[in-house]
Parts: sequence; structure tokens; C-alpha cells
Amino acid sequence: MKSKPEVLYELMLRKNYPEAFAKLICAEMNTDFTAERMISYIGGEKHRLEDIADEMVAIKDLRDRLVNKHLSEHAQTSINILYRDINE
Repeated sequence: MKSKPEVLYELMLRKNYPEAFAKLICAEMNTDFTAERMISYIGGEKHRLEDIADEMVAIKDLRDRLVNKHLSEHAQTSINILYRDINE
């Protein structure tokens, strides 16, 4: 079974995007989450290279915000446990 970045790479080649550009995008979209989002974007109509690059940046930004949200939630949970244990 192929990984999502591999599927993305093959899709980009089938849509006749330059191979070097496809490799660059897939190197950045290297998780299932990011690759799946890019596959959804590219799966429709053919986009300009600039638009794909913009979408890649947007997807990476979303991923970073989600990671930070989860880190903040974990930190808040740890603080709540600490305060609860101190007050018991």
C-alpha cells in the first residue's frame, strides 16, 4: 500500500506538473494529514504552480496551528492536574 505522499506525487505527475515541483511539494506534504489535504486540492481542476505553493503554505499553517492547539491543551491539562493535586 502506498503512502499518501506517494499517492500525491503520482497524482501530480498524472496531472502533468513538473517532476521537480511535485517532489518539492511532496517533500513538504510528508504526512498523511498534509498529503490528503493537498490531494483533495489537486484532485479537481488543474491549478497554477503558484496556487499550489500557496495552498501548501496554508496547509502547513493549519497543521502548525493544530499542533500548537494540542500542545496548549496538554499543557493546560497538566497544570489543572498539578493544581488539583496541590489542593487535595
